[in-house]
Amino acid sequence: MFAIIAVVLFLIALLLDLFGGDLGPVFDIPTLTLAGFLCIALHLAGAGTWHTRFGSSRRRRR
Repeated sequence: MFAIIAVVLFLIALLLDLFGGDLGPVFDIPTLTLAGFLCIALHLAGAGTWHTRFGSSRRRRR
């Protein structure tokens, strides 16, 4: 999920760079790029893939 968010952020940053757009002083190209890198780091760290205690990996007792 974080990888998809990173792709979207990088795409927005690329389009802003190509067309010279501006989203204000907070959401500029370096900010979107760093947010994309953060999402990639979270994806590579395995965030969002943790299973709950009663997830599908629980064995059934007979």
